[in-house]
Amino acid sequence: MAIDVDWARKELANFLQLTELYRPPDPPGVVSFSSHLSTRGSSKDIVASAQVVEQILDRVLPRWRTEVPDNHNKTINRWYQHIEAVQRADVVLARDAEVRAGLGDDAPQLSAAVMHPWVWDGARALWGSGHYREAVTAAAKKVNAEAQNKVSRRDLNETKLFQNTFSLSDPKPGEPRLRLMADDGSDTYRSLHRGTMAFAEGCYAGIRNPNTHEDGLPELPEREALEQLAAFSVLARWVDTASLEAV
Repeated sequence: MAIDVDWARKELANFLQLTELYRPPDPPGVVSFSSHLSTRGSSKDIVASAQVVEQILDRVLPRWRTEVPDNHNKTINRWYQHIEAVQRADVVLARDAEVRAGLGDDAPQLSAAVMHPWVWDGARALWGSGHYREAVTAAAKKVNAEAQNKVSRRDLNETKLFQNTFSLSDPKPGEPRLRLMADDGSDTYRSLHRGTMAFAEGCYAGIRNPNTHEDGLPELPEREALEQLAAFSVLARWVDTASLEAV
């Protein structure tokens, strides 16, 4: 689902307003020379706003926790990193289309945040810290686990699991099948399920296994890692939407 830009920008603006620093007025009849500054909002309101804002930032700037400085002015305002990240995210939301058009690149953008939830939920934590290869591996494990859950099997993993569950043979006791369409005897039915088995094998043999077993590999470029996540997102949607046939 695409992000609601107007809603997101309102939430970001509200956070900036709550965290704005100001010098409280002196009580009547008292003159203070203190330089103490306070936030406009209460700690409770700021924390509540931050809970929403952090989710927006994770969508708009997935690496904000590592790329936005967090070691400046924290003694003045503990929300310094959030504030700068919010300011950056607001610019992205407001001007992303304009910037891409101005740079001559207004092609659709690939975002991990809009991939299948199994994939992004598995990858999110590692992705945010720049561990892209490990993030893809975590997403692969998540898709495998969800497929196991759907067919209630723990005895098969990865390639063998998908070969069995998308097999064209009828289900057997303890061996349910996943179906992407009703068996109408057509070439389309056979092609779709054979293709899913082959695609799953490619994902795990060609992506997951090298990422896991090859020591000393350099970190994946972010763009390449996104493409790999997208492959697992396709597989995840097939598994999620497939109907279960069991005996």
